[in-house]
This record gives sequence, C-alpha cells and structure tokens, in this order.
Amino acid sequence: MPSAGIWIRLKAFTLDYLWVFLYLCLVVLITMVAAPDIQGYFNGSVWVAQLTGFLLVTLPVSLYFAIGDSVLFKGTYGKRKMGIQVVNVHGQPIGILRSAIRVILKFLPWELSHFLVYRLVSLSEGEFPLYLMLIGSLVYLLIFIYILTAIFSKENRSLYDRLSGTAVVCK
Repeated sequence: MPSAGIWIRLKAFTLDYLWVFLYLCLVVLITMVAAPDIQGYFNGSVWVAQLTGFLLVTLPVSLYFAIGDSVLFKGTYGKRKMGIQVVNVHGQPIGILRSAIRVILKFLPWELSHFLVYRLVSLSEGEFPLYLMLIGSLVYLLIFIYILTAIFSKENRSLYDRLSGTAVVCK
C-alpha cells in the first residue's frame, strides 16, 4: 500500500478536528449552562484543574483517535473520508493497544502544553522557572520533529509512527 502524503493526512486531521471542535463547543456549553459547578475545578489546585481538563478534553479526544484508528473502525472519520488508514509495519490494521500508544505519542506535545499552561497561569509576576522553559522547549521540539519526519521521511512516517510501529497508508 502506498504511504499517505502529508497533505492528505493534514486534510484528514482537519476533518477530525471539526468533530473535536464540535465536542469542545458541547463541553463549553455544558460547563457554562447545564453544569456550571464544573468550572470550580479549574479555580483551585493546579493538579485538580489539569486532571479535570484531561478528563473533559484530552481523554475523550484521545479515545476518539485511539478507537477510531484501530481495527474496530479502521480509521477516524477524517481518515475514512480521505481513504487512508493507520496500519502496522506489516500493512495490517492496528489493535487498540498499538493505536493507544500511537495516540499517546502523537498528543504528548498537546498534553505537555496543557501542563505548561496550567502552571503558567498560577505563576507570580516575573516568575518563570527553568523546568517550565524546558517543557515549553520540548513541546516545540517535538512538534517540529513530528512535522519534519512526516514531511521528509521516505514513507511520510512521523516520529510517533516510527516509535509505535505504524504507518498511514492509502487504502
């Protein structure tokens, strides 16, 4: 199977993020109208705020991609629409575990940036610890490497695809 190029992958990701955007709008609506008490979890402990954000946003979005790209659906909505699929190195659909590993690696910069933001908003004026600078640098470094490896590698495999033993191919 031929590998899926960067542009078709980007189109599929954009289609998927339309669904993610709709989900996020629903979360905002629920937390503002139906269950405003949830907002209180973001005002206390940084750890509680981050856990709440993880449970409301990161976990559901990650499950969408992990389950969608697995053998159960053979592609998220965007990938199916664009005619591409995530497979293992033998060209077979991936199981839930491999898909979950791929998603964890893929969204690591996203979750690290959440970690960073939750801590940045709690800092005092003029305070900026070295560890937060390092995490911020790591976020950008990972994104940069992910994009470059997806664009310039022989089979358009990103670093997270290589580490998880997957590839995105045209069906």
